[in-house]
Amino acid sequence: MNVKPFLDTNILVYAVAPDDHRSTVARNLIANGGVVSVQVLNEFVNVARRKLRRDWTQVEGALDLLRRLLDPPIPLTIDLHESAIALAREHRLAFYDALNVAAASRANCAVLFTEDMQDGRRMGALTIRNPFLAA
Repeated sequence: MNVKPFLDTNILVYAVAPDDHRSTVARNLIANGGVVSVQVLNEFVNVARRKLRRDWTQVEGALDLLRRLLDPPIPLTIDLHESAIALAREHRLAFYDALNVAAASRANCAVLFTEDMQDGRRMGALTIRNPFLAA
């Protein structure tokens, strides 16, 4: 089992969000290391550009830092895509949430940090944790 957690997109976004009370928690999670997927990085780029209005230099700088602090990202493959479809159907998850669960499971992570799913929910060996509940 991987002792490093899987980090959802919202963790990365809050780490760079201005004046957000969740930023400190998000930055600490990233500083402690973890795993993401290429899909999480794709979503981060989209939110950083569209919602946070970061320019390309800022986005690329953040991605460079994330690559240095986190494990190599889990690639988005057809196998991962098909696993996510099965998880979405079986556990009644939104597809992109299921894609994160599939990637976290592929990386053998014990924990997936996200605010988008039920805290404490277990799917196989994976436990969902919302790190912002106490923040």
